Formats: sequence, C-alpha cells, structure tokens
Amino acid sequence: MKNNLSFFLSSFTILAFSACSKTDYLDVNAGDRPPLSANIRFVNARTQNTGIQFWTFTQKVTATAVLPGTASPYAATTFGNVQINFTEGSGTAYKVSRQFGNSAAYSATGGPNGPIAGYYHTVFAAPAKNDVTKDTLLLFYDDLSAPAAGKAKLRFVHLAPGIAGVSVKLRQNGTETTLYSNIPYGSAGGSNLKGSAYDSAPFTNVNAGTISLVVSAAEGAEPLPVQESGLSNITLETGKIYTVFIRGDSKGLINAGIITN
Repeated sequence: MKNNLSFFLSSFTILAFSACSKTDYLDVNAGDRPPLSANIRFVNARTQNTGIQFWTFTQKVTATAVLPGTASPYAATTFGNVQINFTEGSGTAYKVSRQFGNSAAYSATGGPNGPIAGYYHTVFAAPAKNDVTKDTLLLFYDDLSAPAAGKAKLRFVHLAPGIAGVSVKLRQNGTETTLYSNIPYGSAGGSNLKGSAYDSAPFTNVNAGTISLVVSAAEGAEPLPVQESGLSNITLETGKIYTVFIRGDSKGLINAGIITN
C-alpha cells in the first residue's frame, strides 16, 4: 500500500508539473512576441497627374489616394513574400503588380527581397526603367535611427528613366561637395546592394540648414534640367530624415520630389 501511495504521489507531481509548464508556455505575454507586420509607406513618383491607392495582395493599405510627388504614412502590412499592387484614381483594376520575396533573381514581376517584420520600408510607384510609358514598383529599406547631433539625414533616389547613372553634389554656405557618384536608375546613393526591385537605400548625415543639390548624368557633366527648381533651397531641419528623388517623363522632363520621415 505504501509503495502504491508513493507511486501515486510521484505520478501526480509529474502531471501537475507538466500541466503547469504547458500553461506557462501558452500564457506568453503578447508583448514578448516578435512583431507580426512590416511597416511600409508608399510614394507616388509617377508622372501622371492622378492619385493612386496601394494594395498588398487584395487588401487596400492606403486610407486615401497618394497624390503625385507625395507619400502615405507608414502602414502595418504583410511581410515576407508579398504582392504589392496599385490602382489609379477610383479604378479597381491593378495598374501594376509586383511580388517581393518570391524569387532568387530580379525580374519585371518580382525579386528576392520582401518586407521584413518589425522593419520600415518605402515602396515607390515610378516610371519603368526601359519604358517610361509604363510603371514599376521598387522597395527600399528605411533606417530611421536618429541623425548625428546637429545633423539631418538625406537619401537620394534615381527614378528618371533614360539616364544610366547620376552624380549628386551638395551646395551649402558657398561650398560644393560630391555627395554621391554614379547612382543607377532604381537605386539610392551610397547603396551596397543594387537591383531593380530592392535597394538597401542608406541615409547620409549632412549639416542641417538650407542646401541645394546639383544632379548631373556623370561626374563633371552639365547639371540636368530639373523642372521647377525642385532641388534648390531645400531646408533640412536638425534631427529630421529626408528622401529626395528625381523622376522623368516621356518628353525627357525631369522633376524632383522630397519626402520627410
């Protein structure tokens, strides 16, 4: 009887411990779980004068149409292998679709790098590299860490088809310095990774204040004729993060846009 009682008590202890462990495992604090969404903002860098809506798969993720030259707020979206689309105006048909994270190589419809859970990203709708009458989507990763003390952070993205690569000089307080050299279409200055669907897109610390950017098709070449002086007298505030981009249309006209993180 004594042996049976000991066996019973031992078995009960093991079962109780197992039950407790299972309960503890299931009762995980939700705040300790890894993030389950990526953060993406969407930029309309097209030349058409129409607002567009962005979608991941069949879910619309922009609350209002993104006007030309502007960006949406960051939105929590799907991560990993993601199809991103956009519609034009009040239309419901996808104008462009592109799959991110579904391929080992870049193609017109997809690429190897998709949105990452917990990270921030920018997706541009822009004129396609080889046909300005068509559009494409490009994904960039965003580093939103604070600029150095007294500085702003700046990124330059080349989205003007027909220009193989551009160089960018920064003018400030009467001084001109080379900021980036030979940025290919679809890339950002200073990137380590380059591709038609993804770019690491780093930001550069620069002195805050009023600046102008001089963009040329090659080092030492004449500046490109950017319309509306979009690259002159840009005010950069201390602690802020900016992305400047250029886009081109079928007539060869180049416009510039600037968005703030």
